[in-house]
Amino acid sequence: MSDSVKLKLSKKDLESDQDVRWCPGCGDYAILATVQRVLAQLGIKRENTVFVSGIGCSSRFPYYMNTYGFHTIHGRAPTIASGLKITRPDLDVWVITGDGDGLSIGGNHMVHALRRNMDLKIILFNNQIYGLTKGQYSPTSSVGTRAPSTPSGSIDHPLNPISLALGAGASFVARAADTDAKLLGSILEQAYKHKGAVFIELLQNCPVFNDGVWEGVKDDPAGRQIRLEEGKPLLFAGGTKGIKLGAGLVPEIVDVGEGKAQLSDLVVHTERGSALYAHLLAQLVQPNFPMPMGVLYRQDKPTYDALAHAQVADAIEKQGPGDLSKLMFSGMVWEVGADGTRH
Repeated sequence: MSDSVKLKLSKKDLESDQDVRWCPGCGDYAILATVQRVLAQLGIKRENTVFVSGIGCSSRFPYYMNTYGFHTIHGRAPTIASGLKITRPDLDVWVITGDGDGLSIGGNHMVHALRRNMDLKIILFNNQIYGLTKGQYSPTSSVGTRAPSTPSGSIDHPLNPISLALGAGASFVARAADTDAKLLGSILEQAYKHKGAVFIELLQNCPVFNDGVWEGVKDDPAGRQIRLEEGKPLLFAGGTKGIKLGAGLVPEIVDVGEGKAQLSDLVVHTERGSALYAHLLAQLVQPNFPMPMGVLYRQDKPTYDALAHAQVADAIEKQGPGDLSKLMFSGMVWEVGADGTRH
C-alpha cells in the first residue's frame, strides 16, 4: 500500500470489543499490543486483513483484532490460510500459532506452507510448553523439562523452529522477544511488505507453566543476544565479544579488542546471504551461544499463489474458459440401468 493511500488509524482502531483473556503476566499481551500498534501505523485496510489461528493460548489472537479472523482447528491454520490466500489474493493473511500447535500436530502443514512460499505472515509464539492444556512438554522444550507429561524430565531433543523454517524454504525468517516492542515492530513492518512465506519466532513467556524460560535472553540482551544488523559483525556483550568461524565452519565465541580478535575476524551479517550462512545463525542458541535477534534471512522468489493464478490464466488463454459439465461427462463415463447393467 503506498503512503499516499494509507489510512489514518490508531491502535484502538485495531482493538476488538472482546475482553482479552490470558493469564496475568502472559507474553501474549505485549505481542498483541505491538501488532495492533504497528498495523495501525502501517494504515492497513482492516477489511482486507485476516488473522488465522489454530488451537492454543496464542490462538485466541483473532478474537482481539478488529479485523477478519478464523479460529480454526489444531495445527491446520497454515492450510486454511493457504486456501484463503489462493482464493482471495488481495487479502493480507496472518497466521498465529504456537510451538505445540505449529510444530507438533501442525508440523506437516507448516512445512508445506513454507516450502510453497505461500504469501502468509506466520508468527509462532514459542514458550517451550503446552499452556492451554496445562503444561505438557512441547516440541521445543529443553531436554530435562519436568512437566505433567514428563515428571522425570523430557528425554526428547528439542526442535529448532528457525532451522525448520529455513530448511522448509521460508523466504523471510526472523526472531524477536515478546516484550521487545521496538525490534518486533521493525520486523512486523518488514514482514508486512514482504511477498512470500514469512516465519517469525517470538520468544514468549508462559508465567504459569514455564515461567522465565527465556529470562537469560530477555533480561540480559547485551550478554545473551546478538542484534543482527545488515553489514555489521556479530557482536554482543557491549561489543566485547563476537562470533568467528573456526575450523570446519564451527562458530566460536571470541573476545574482541586490543590484543584480541579484531572486527575483521568476525562473521559479518547479511540478510540476503547464503542459506548455509542462515543455517549457521540458526545454530546459535542458548545456553552455549547468545541468540541472534532480528531478520536472519530473506529472499525474493515467486509465491505459490501468484504462480497458481498465472497458471490458471495461461490455461484459460490457451484453452478457453472451462466447462464443468463437459468435464464431468468426458472420458470413462457410463450409466447404470435399473437392472444393474452398465451402458
